[in-house]
Amino acid sequence: MDNQEQKPGVIYDARVLGKPKMLLLGLQHMFAMFGATVLVPILVNSYFHGEGLSVQVTLFMAGLGTLFFHLCSKFKVPAFLGSSFAFLGGFATVAELHTGIYETMSYGEKLPYACGGIVVAGLLYLILALVIKLVGVKRVMRYLPPVVTGPIIICIGLSLAGSAVGNASVNWFLALIALATIIIFNVWGKGLFQIIPILMGVVISYGVALLMQAAGVTNPDGSAVLDFTGMAQASWVGIPPFQFCKFDLTAILVMAPIAIATMMEHIGDISAISATVGQHFIEDPGLHRTLIGDGLATSLSALFGGPANTTYGENTGVLEISHVYDPRVIRLAAVYAILLSFVPKFASVISSLPSAIIGGVSCILYGMISAIGVRNVVENRVDFANSRNLIIAAVILVCGLGFTGGISFEVAGATVTLTSLAIASIAGIFLNAVLPGNDYEFGVNPRGDAMRGVSLKR
Repeated sequence: MDNQEQKPGVIYDARVLGKPKMLLLGLQHMFAMFGATVLVPILVNSYFHGEGLSVQVTLFMAGLGTLFFHLCSKFKVPAFLGSSFAFLGGFATVAELHTGIYETMSYGEKLPYACGGIVVAGLLYLILALVIKLVGVKRVMRYLPPVVTGPIIICIGLSLAGSAVGNASVNWFLALIALATIIIFNVWGKGLFQIIPILMGVVISYGVALLMQAAGVTNPDGSAVLDFTGMAQASWVGIPPFQFCKFDLTAILVMAPIAIATMMEHIGDISAISATVGQHFIEDPGLHRTLIGDGLATSLSALFGGPANTTYGENTGVLEISHVYDPRVIRLAAVYAILLSFVPKFASVISSLPSAIIGGVSCILYGMISAIGVRNVVENRVDFANSRNLIIAAVILVCGLGFTGGISFEVAGATVTLTSLAIASIAGIFLNAVLPGNDYEFGVNPRGDAMRGVSLKR
């Protein structure tokens, strides 16, 4: 237990509680991550018109990625790796690509290329880990301050706003039920219920949809509220439908820049977990090790058709509530996720979620992502009276929201599209590097450092 400031009244070794309590604690962590983790493939499926990510593959890769992360971090860091919301904008962009090789592709044919872009994004973590190991985290973070990462995160959320409203408009009553439930549990919920507002929003609104279906109520356009056709055909036991990713420069340029935000999210989450648990994980096992674990888990997931993974703030909240900081209980949650991935019947129930509920959840989710970008800026006390910071943020926001179709050009006879987020990221990093007056220093404001990601719960 080196390099540690143990807190009184907490448990660092859950084995003292006995196996039954350990199993229950692992189940609690699985519930905490579940709603957000399965929501990502549900949302991506809406972008790809039913030909997107698999819930089974997502659960399997979340569990496997978590175990792999623990291996890379010497089994010391109590973090769960669930699906990343940061890449949703990238998936939506790839789904609507109609240039070059994507011109005649179906939505399902585009998906492997989106996953290929995530593989490359995950490998960027390894480069950052190497640079941090060689020159130190403070020097690296000077080139990725909150004035750059905050506006990028704002763009990620706002670029998806139209999708949320479009889904919610199918049945505004259901959408508002989902939206209101999330708000109520997030603001007034107690204990674990405050940690899982998304899961509660989905469960309660789905229950209302079941009652509407039983009463013969339909959507305003006359369509059925719920469709159970896929559920009847699904088996109880089956192997997740893995598929290999594919690589193309355009999709890589869509996905890779998002790693700027997710790598900062990782650093923020490790800072938050360190503060919660009372151990200096940035020093031991080292930020380079946790970055390698997160990056490789993301690349491994996308390699076989899953979403990007990221450290989950929801599970950090469970650590704080339970006062049990043993990474073993997180690994139990990972095993539960893997076991659940082999139940196609369960995945089909998740996939039957009405688009109106997806829209209701998305209305707050996408807004929260943008608000988290604002929080990133506020908590790190970015001074917008300084013209330097104002210019950087302004250029990022205009590029990220203005270049809706991106910029297409020819490279070696192939059409390459540079998307709005890629343009915004390049412009922000470049301006931050060349404009004088960069005074950001990582570590001076610990609370700000811990508020750098896209996690929805701290």
